[in-house]
Amino acid sequence: MKKTFHTRLALTAIATLLTQGAAQAETASSNFQVGVDVVATCSISAADMTFSQITTGTTSANDAQSELTVNCSDGAPYSVALSNGSNYSGGRRLTNGATFINYELYKDNSRSALWSSASTLSAMGTGSNQTHTVYGRILAGQSVPNMGSYADTIVATVTY
Repeated sequence: MKKTFHTRLALTAIATLLTQGAAQAETASSNFQVGVDVVATCSISAADMTFSQITTGTTSANDAQSELTVNCSDGAPYSVALSNGSNYSGGRRLTNGATFINYELYKDNSRSALWSSASTLSAMGTGSNQTHTVYGRILAGQSVPNMGSYADTIVATVTY
């Protein structure tokens, strides 16, 4: 009888638990966004331009070229501007003290498209190095009375 009583008691407890159901906990939720902005990046480097030697007297046209290397993110449009130089006065000038030699920089081999801060070169980034040639010309017909080294500094700027 004792065994039957304990069995009935256990069965009654199990039945009571089953009929009451599991305890329900209260919950609340909220959503949030996860994101990142991916922006383009560009870099630029420039090689020096050196004209061939000239003699004193009246100049003839003297051409030279150098290269700019631009690396912009794939698909990023960019433009490259060249400053007027440190000695600009109505045009770009190489200087040796108070003596000047006029020159220009161009975007094309025929030297017909000036390259400046107002007239830029535009391109699309590829994610790899892209080389752009800068064409230079010492203008013909100038009087160069002094020997020596003449120089100017140009700043190449990439905008993207």
